[in-house]
Amino acid sequence: MNENTAPRAHLPESAVLESALAADHPLVDGRTTSAPLIRALRGDRPDTTPVWFMRQAGRSLPEYREIRAHTPMLDACLDPELASEITLQPVRRHGVDAAVFFSDIVVPPLLAGVDVDLVAGRGPVFAEPVRTAADVARCRAEFTPERLREALDPVREAVRRTVTALGETPLIGFAGAPFTLAAYLVEGGPSRDHLRARTLMRSDPETWRELLEWVADLSSVFLEAQVEAGASAVQLFDSWAGSLSVADYRAHVAPASQRTLAAVQGIGAGSAASPTVPTIHFAVGSGHLIEETARLGTSALGVDWRTPLDEASRRLGDTLPLQGNLDPAVLGAPAAVLESAVADVIARGSRAPGHVLNLGHGVPPEADPAVLTRIVELAHAS
Repeated sequence: MNENTAPRAHLPESAVLESALAADHPLVDGRTTSAPLIRALRGDRPDTTPVWFMRQAGRSLPEYREIRAHTPMLDACLDPELASEITLQPVRRHGVDAAVFFSDIVVPPLLAGVDVDLVAGRGPVFAEPVRTAADVARCRAEFTPERLREALDPVREAVRRTVTALGETPLIGFAGAPFTLAAYLVEGGPSRDHLRARTLMRSDPETWRELLEWVADLSSVFLEAQVEAGASAVQLFDSWAGSLSVADYRAHVAPASQRTLAAVQGIGAGSAASPTVPTIHFAVGSGHLIEETARLGTSALGVDWRTPLDEASRRLGDTLPLQGNLDPAVLGAPAAVLESAVADVIARGSRAPGHVLNLGHGVPPEADPAVLTRIVELAHAS
């Protein structure tokens, strides 16, 4: 174990699914075992740099907007045929090296019974914010991981459909990190500074811990379902961790994120016939937290555009595969600027044991799909 890898968190038996991957799982039957993405996430150097884009399945594509013109977001997430089709669209169009499962971070609490909606122009809105010990106790009693697990059949079916269509191209499972979900729950919706969430963290750390453990287990179950159905890797996405100090992240957030990642890593653990599923952790604005997020025990670390990849690798002792980190702003720049930026990121990423080219955040809705295709071509030619 290297110095940047934390031991697996101690979890209750219900939080970790200790089972082998099925014989027809793509990592077991060999379909994705040698895929460039999987090799890079395991610290290898395939012949070409693998590339995919966060938020590639969605709003920048006209074919996606055509579907969404008649279908609300959460309905699309829970319709196996639509969710699979949306997941596959960028693979067909761009030739990326992985699909990322089309979903939303609020799907786990929604399926567990929490009253939440995605409001156009605003984002996730929870009917009843969770701000007290009594609120947390009610949620833990009513909206359980077991209730979520029983409601995940549409997600499992969407993943199975997608994996069948992808063949040798890996599917990346997706979930929101505990802090981001908890921040939305406490605030009741989007917030600029997450002040209520950070106040609860400081004023009642025990209630905060129970809240994060609950949402961590919801995210764990959500990821487990995707892996069981055929996802070859997973990404835990933390939108708001950058608002935290190193000390607060270490004490109040890292254990919950580690809890979620460890649950996925427990699938097939110790079985030679069932390989461990690679995990990616990505947190926005977290350059000051790189050492802390690396200690979560993830297979690879996503880095946003603010921190050069060679600097990130140096800080980690060149021990961890990295993902990223093209500035989304260059998507609208002249071709020469774009090409120079792609070359620079790939060069800096060469310092890490493995590198997956990606943006340093998600694809913006105004992005020209042709530019994304061009980035894939540049990566594969490098």
